[in-house]
Amino acid sequence: MCMKVLIVGGGGREHAVAVSMKKSSRVDALYCVPGNAGIAQIAECDPSIGVMEFDKIIAYAKEKAVDMVFVAPDDPLAGGLVDLLEAEGFRVFGPKKRAAILEASKAFSKDLMKKYHIPTAEYEIFDSSEKALAYLEHAKMPIVLKADGLALGKGVLICNTLEEAKAGVKEIMQDKHFGSAGDKLVIEEFMTGREVSVLAFVDGKTIKPMTSAQDHKRAKDGDEGLNTGGMGNFSPSPFYTKEVDEFCRKYIYQPTVDAMAAEGREFKGVIFFGLMLTAEGPKVLEYNARLGDPEAQVVLCRMKNDIMDVVDACIDGTLDQVDLVFEEDAAVCVVLASEGYPVSYEKGFEITGLEKFEGRSDYYCFHAGSKFDDKGRIVTNGGRVLGVTARGRTLKEARAKAYEAAEWVNFANKYMRHDIAKSVEDVLAE
Repeated sequence: MCMKVLIVGGGGREHAVAVSMKKSSRVDALYCVPGNAGIAQIAECDPSIGVMEFDKIIAYAKEKAVDMVFVAPDDPLAGGLVDLLEAEGFRVFGPKKRAAILEASKAFSKDLMKKYHIPTAEYEIFDSSEKALAYLEHAKMPIVLKADGLALGKGVLICNTLEEAKAGVKEIMQDKHFGSAGDKLVIEEFMTGREVSVLAFVDGKTIKPMTSAQDHKRAKDGDEGLNTGGMGNFSPSPFYTKEVDEFCRKYIYQPTVDAMAAEGREFKGVIFFGLMLTAEGPKVLEYNARLGDPEAQVVLCRMKNDIMDVVDACIDGTLDQVDLVFEEDAAVCVVLASEGYPVSYEKGFEITGLEKFEGRSDYYCFHAGSKFDDKGRIVTNGGRVLGVTARGRTLKEARAKAYEAAEWVNFANKYMRHDIAKSVEDVLAE
């Protein structure tokens, strides 16, 4: 049966989902709200509808008579869009509000891990800055501060000194730099090791991990600068070994799904596991209740399955019947951002060179912050503008191709890191 599918969201993750949906033999028509200029080339978009305008999204879904809605971003998931769509009779991919709390509250997720013995960093939770500051006086440095709620992937501060930690508490809890996300604060021990991201499809009881990936959060080369939503990514991670995978499946992945079910918060959709490979073994850094961005860009393009088969299995609770398969190659994504991101930057600059990606099966240009201007030109419309992604037989080849393709595209204020996957390439070369 051919389906009409609506994707909610307008970033690089949603473009990656749309590209996968477009390849599906089961998708007849594709819609997206608000979408972006890249998504608009393969789907019908309505840029006037925001991801938190639930009534408008429901009305649009009814108008287009869609068969399924894929809710991709964190805010509408946490806000309960899936619940509302289901109440209107729609088939929906994504966790309900009660399950999306896994990402929406770091305090909830930390308490869940403690209760069900899922390995993670030691922590304390505070609802007043005075108590947090008093605790820090005797805490070991460095230390990690996390705003409890959603903060666009930026509500985490790593503090090396007591002075930095005190300033961080002020920033999060007193100055409300991340808004109400900072009403509660999680303070946790600083873990050392290699970071790895693993996305996993979940149907409420069965979990099927995807191939591994690794993000680069800092704005500048050498992991310098401010935290961002992600400046690049690669997949797979050579440090995510068979032994690590077996450990995580037994002690982290399945226990998380079982814990949510035991709490009456059945999770269906995608769980993002942010992992730290410590000397004591893998531990959970964070959960997200959706596909990562730009993890989705390097993972979905390597998936062999028809995405609709997997989505249906998650909704129907039949994921145990799906054999999730990925290509044996590698992928690297280099984010082209606006100079000044993540603080302040200008928008509205024309993007040129996009046609060079047409007709290529191993190069992708995923739009994150783009739109059409009044002259019909594609222009920049965000901090992260494009996710230039390439696949290769090896990580080294994929990296070379991604940076080659990053030069095909130009816009005023273009900025990128030049060391995505470089440190891993160096380790592999030793």
